[in-house]
Amino acid sequence: QVQLVESGGDLVQPGGSLRLSCAASGNIFSINVMGWYRQAPGKQRELVATITSVGDTNYADSVKGRFTISRNNAENTVYLQMNSLKPEDTAVYYCNADLITTVKAMGVILPGSGIDVWGQGTQVTVSS
Repeated sequence: QVQLVESGGDLVQPGGSLRLSCAASGNIFSINVMGWYRQAPGKQRELVATITSVGDTNYADSVKGRFTISRNNAENTVYLQMNSLKPEDTAVYYCNADLITTVKAMGVILPGSGIDVWGQGTQVTVSS
């Protein structure tokens, strides 16, 4: 059982800032990639940013220079710092984790299945 818990979505004026957080918990052996995606009404879900376990990052062109993704491996948490927000950033933001679960036999913990987990989403609204 693995869960992602998100926080930080809010209503903000253009030019403002928000910081989103997402914490993974449960039977986790390791997490490879964590990321943020967003979906606006009537549009497809799109990648915002991803970060690997060793800190390699990728960003959508539309957010480069404005957003910063980071993670705390000890806490299994990923963050998205969003600055200079624009009305077109308005969307539901979803946290994602590509991870390996744990299995336990006797007193031995072993890697289990690879799974892709999504959070429930958090609303970011940038007023115009």
